[in-house]
Amino acid sequence: MAAFAQSAPCWVDVQLPDLEAGKRFYGELFGWTFRACDGPCADALSDGKLVAALAAKQDGRMPTAWGVYFATDDIVATVARIREAGGQVITDPVRAGGAGALAEAADPGGAVFGLWQAGDREGFEKRHEPGSFCWTEVHTRQKGRVDAFYEEVFGFQGTDLDTSGAGESGTGGSGVDFRTWSPAGAEPGPDTAVCGRSVITDAFPAEMPSYFLNYFAVEDCNAAAGHAVRLGGRISAPPFDIPYGRMAVLQDDQSAVFAVLQPPVSGKSAE
Repeated sequence: MAAFAQSAPCWVDVQLPDLEAGKRFYGELFGWTFRACDGPCADALSDGKLVAALAAKQDGRMPTAWGVYFATDDIVATVARIREAGGQVITDPVRAGGAGALAEAADPGGAVFGLWQAGDREGFEKRHEPGSFCWTEVHTRQKGRVDAFYEEVFGFQGTDLDTSGAGESGTGGSGVDFRTWSPAGAEPGPDTAVCGRSVITDAFPAEMPSYFLNYFAVEDCNAAAGHAVRLGGRISAPPFDIPYGRMAVLQDDQSAVFAVLQPPVSGKSAE
């Protein structure tokens, strides 16, 4: 059996101007260790298990950003569905040696994501634990088109959530139109959700593009936010409580944006 459900998030990486600075930042923040991989990049490990990759940007015009990859057992067919559903294919499927095959695409709102068809490498070896990936969500202004796109391309089943009473940014923000997506064949709802969609409101600048926000689990959200600042990063959204724990939106010392989530003491993290 594959390690990841079809269309579930299975990997994240970050493109950075300075790879060594990125290793210092995330090594200190999350306790990651690193090993070299093919090209100017490094695998990140937590407790010796793969959790992410850091890569040196090869083109200064590329965004400094975290990217997420969704699992597929037929990358060619998924790319065809992306085109049919109104998305844009940025990079057609290419082999990554024996590790697998990847492609890059954008949804109708412009949010960029990747696809991964596993070979020798399935993806995360650790997730939903401190120091590892736990959630991703797309932030968009084109709710209708984007919902239809992901539900057609990946077979996601959506559940709209009541987000009243939570913070302004990220999962479950107050007044934010938020939907979770569960894989095809699963009973839709928070217990089976693998990712989500949030609407960018008029409170944000019109030039803000659509994007994926990737979350990492931490033991103490407040401490992680403070530590990021001491390492040269910034806080985009200070720690606040949501139905799934306590979160903050941060930037590293090269301006790549990510979120941290401290799950509730008893309960389930946003999976």
